[in-house]
Amino acid sequence: MPLFSRRPSLPAPIREQLALPPRDRVLVATELTGGGWAAATRRALYVVDPTVDRRPWADVDRATLDADTSVLTVHWVTGTSQELALTGSGAPAFAQVLRERVQSSVVHSEKVPVKGAGTVRVALRRDEDGELMSQVIGDGTVDLTDPTVAALVDAAERRVRAAAGLAG
Repeated sequence: MPLFSRRPSLPAPIREQLALPPRDRVLVATELTGGGWAAATRRALYVVDPTVDRRPWADVDRATLDADTSVLTVHWVTGTSQELALTGSGAPAFAQVLRERVQSSVVHSEKVPVKGAGTVRVALRRDEDGELMSQVIGDGTVDLTDPTVAALVDAAERRVRAAAGLAG
């Protein structure tokens, strides 16, 4: 067994398809079982299968890796999810880098329990240019148009922004 394991290298044609913006670089890449590729860069998650889907880290809510199947489920802030069937032994390293990039985009967050309706998370995150933005992420059971819920969320957003020294 080699002393140092080598992670899969992104093939040059796939790297060219990414058309990385200046100051961005691939941190880790892994092949997908269907022949596509997933790449984690400093600024975004790329999935090439066969077209390029680019999502900034602030669009990712969380991800879970099934260690038995190497399927990485990416949960988006929109409430949808996407399954990526990773190949090889690089799945844990890819999942770890993804987790680190998502966490690095979160400046501060607060969970807001809504009586009888679930939980809403209010987060202050960095976009890919480093600008701060607020996000409200529900669990799909909360009516954000309800005036009582809206007041709770607005108050939480003010607290989250104030914790970072920003105006509400």
